[in-house]
Amino acid sequence: MTKVVSTYVELHIFRIVNGEMEFLLLKRSPTEKYPDIWQMVTGKIKNNEKAYEAALRELKEETNLESEEIFTVPVVNSVYLDETDEVCLIPVFACRVNENSVVKISKEHIEFKWVSPFEAIENLAWEGQKNSVRIIQKYWFNERERLIKIR
Repeated sequence: MTKVVSTYVELHIFRIVNGEMEFLLLKRSPTEKYPDIWQMVTGKIKNNEKAYEAALRELKEETNLESEEIFTVPVVNSVYLDETDEVCLIPVFACRVNENSVVKISKEHIEFKWVSPFEAIENLAWEGQKNSVRIIQKYWFNERERLIKIR
C-alpha cells in the first residue's frame, strides 16, 4: 500500500534589490536526477531534524548562503516517489538573504541566477513550485503576516 510521508523540503531564496524581489534559481547538474532543470533549494529531512532545520542546512550546503529571515509558506507541495511507492508531502519555506550575499553552488548544480518572480515562474518545472513563488511574492508585498516567521 502506498504510504504518505514528509521527507523533503522546498526552500525559495529571495532578496530585495531596490525594492524589487529576486529569486535564486539553481540549475541541476546533468548527472543528477532531473538533469538540467532550474529549481529552488530542495533536500531531504534527516533523522531527528525539523523541516525548517533541513531547509536551513540545505541552504548552506547548496548555496553557502545565510538566511536573514526564514518563513513558513502556507502551502504544502507533493510528489509521488515511484522508487519507494510513497506520496511525499513537501513543506515550503522562503528565506530572505542579504542582497550582497555571494552564492557558492554545490556540485549538485552547475549554474545559478537571480531572477524576477515572473522569470522564476517561467523557469521552474512544476506547477506547485510556480505557485509557491506566486504566494511568496503576494504575501511579502501585500499580506506579510501570512508568512509565518520562524526566525
